[in-house]
Amino acid sequence: MENKRNVAKLFLIIGTSLFLQGCSSMSYYWEKIQGHAELLNKQQPVQDVINNPQTEPETKALLINTQQARNFASQVLLLPDNNSYRNYVDVDRDYVVWTVVATPPYSIKPEEWCFLIVGCLSYRGYFSKQAADNFAATLKDRGMDVYVSGVKAYSTLGWFDDPLLSTMLYKSEAHRVGIIFHELAHQKIYVENDTAFNEAFATSVELQGTKAWFEQTENLQKFKEYLVAKKRDKDFKNLLKRTRDDLKKLYKSNKTPQQLQMAKEKIFLHLQSSYKAFKRKWNNYAGYDNWMAQGLNNAHLALVATYNNWLPAFSRLFEQANGDYNIFYKKIEHLAELDKIQRKKQLEELMVAHD
Repeated sequence: MENKRNVAKLFLIIGTSLFLQGCSSMSYYWEKIQGHAELLNKQQPVQDVINNPQTEPETKALLINTQQARNFASQVLLLPDNNSYRNYVDVDRDYVVWTVVATPPYSIKPEEWCFLIVGCLSYRGYFSKQAADNFAATLKDRGMDVYVSGVKAYSTLGWFDDPLLSTMLYKSEAHRVGIIFHELAHQKIYVENDTAFNEAFATSVELQGTKAWFEQTENLQKFKEYLVAKKRDKDFKNLLKRTRDDLKKLYKSNKTPQQLQMAKEKIFLHLQSSYKAFKRKWNNYAGYDNWMAQGLNNAHLALVATYNNWLPAFSRLFEQANGDYNIFYKKIEHLAELDKIQRKKQLEELMVAHD
């Protein structure tokens, strides 16, 4: 019965959006209705799955771990205490949604799409890989750089109780608990039309929360592994940021399109060679190989930048709050109330203070 009420609510909200935005949005929103409704109809209480004798022991152990992390999120990190991640869905695929990011061929600024409720986003999400690829093809036909990326979780920003998905049951405990903290942070604070702010905030909660989780569970070995992984991830993101900066400088030049294209290709070749050097430093860790093996373009770097640009600023705010989450969230809420220009100015000041 509860699932049926949730689906009805979904149809009402998105149906209203369709009425207000017109028929041009119908196919996109209909894909959302079908995709999310399918998840709502398949969900079942996590505890029922745990208690089911047919549940694989490994899956049962992972689910128990996620519920411990879910309690920790509300009790310690002061994230929303609702029914999100208390129900489970086996989505029977590697990703739950696919996002499409696009930029002009000689720009690193991503295209934005605006919607009711969530505002403007620098990506579009699809429950169907085929639908994402079809939309990406239309952008490529316009000469844009495009990147289609699989995503293992998403948030409805508190409009619904988000289910725990099979795609979220990472082998790495850090990733497994971190994604719950990240998605609940989106429910805590979300600012329309500011993807960079929203993602950096959620990522900062994820990082601080995962650190606190391992400190409480006193699992020093896993915490050490987590720190190694985060250092490696930081190295990789810095490598991508340098590439992004090189491209940004290039695109501001007065070169002809042909010269821009040649220089752009040279920059991406340098990224590939630099990555090989980093792999040697990481004892040939291959976790980023698949990402690097793609046809890299501006859109790949636009997505990375969106998620990580403001992280040092949020780290500074957490330091100023002395690790008190109530104070930290109040500082974030203050920023969220500012207009986008003022918010960016304060974040830039925090970035300087952090350095």
